[in-house]
Amino acid sequence: MSRRYDCSDADQRAMGLADAVIAIPKYELVVFPTDTVYGVGVDAFIPPAVTALLEAKGRGRDMPPPVLVGTVRAATALVENLGPYGQDLIDAFWPGPLTLIFRVNRSLSWDLGDAKGTVALRMPLHPLALELLKQTGPLAVSSANRSGAPAATTAAEAEEQLGTSVGVYLDGGPTPGNIPSTILDLTTAVPRLLRRGAIPVEKLRAVVGYVATDAEPEPEAEAEAKQEAEAKPDAKVEPEAKPDAKIGPEAETKPDAKPDSGD
Repeated sequence: MSRRYDCSDADQRAMGLADAVIAIPKYELVVFPTDTVYGVGVDAFIPPAVTALLEAKGRGRDMPPPVLVGTVRAATALVENLGPYGQDLIDAFWPGPLTLIFRVNRSLSWDLGDAKGTVALRMPLHPLALELLKQTGPLAVSSANRSGAPAATTAAEAEEQLGTSVGVYLDGGPTPGNIPSTILDLTTAVPRLLRRGAIPVEKLRAVVGYVATDAEPEPEAEAEAKQEAEAKPDAKVEPEAKPDAKIGPEAETKPDAKPDSGD
């Protein structure tokens, strides 16, 4: 039976986090809010749990989940290297709605699906998510919805779609919106945009220079940033603000995969 905790209450928040930390090693699914939409996560290093996550969403191994982390150190331990752009992008946009795809550390013994030697990583800018991730370690996380359905922006919407397939629901209130994270592939010589999202391409280019993109409609946020840049060609687009505190993973884990419809 699913357990749901109202994390606006300090006591329930503490109980919910404690329950989630116990549930994760037991292969149970945990739903929690991020800075984009609600996510559903499992221990990234327990293959049966990852399988249960994919089954709950109604999707196959060809769409492996991304991995959310609570610290930069955890992220660097999962990848072969950050490459020439990884650290600068992390410094500018983490924690935040940017998913970065790297070559995975080949010494890891995990199975996220048909990831073809890559992993999609993100550190979300949400206090409840970060607190959970720091206690559990890296989690394989996908948007908390059935495949093809709208991403959940409340715990109630997530529970309506996933029901008792989830062990713990951490209700952190509505998420800021339903715009997903931007996905950038760093496994190629030139950073390649796989999904437009909350961080406009112009802001990425302000950090790394050139970003390869496919011709596709631009979301409102990127269109506005582009218009501003064109109106002021000499103006530099500044990276998004980061929280004052220094903090130590929806996206796909392979460059050729269709981007996840969620976080």
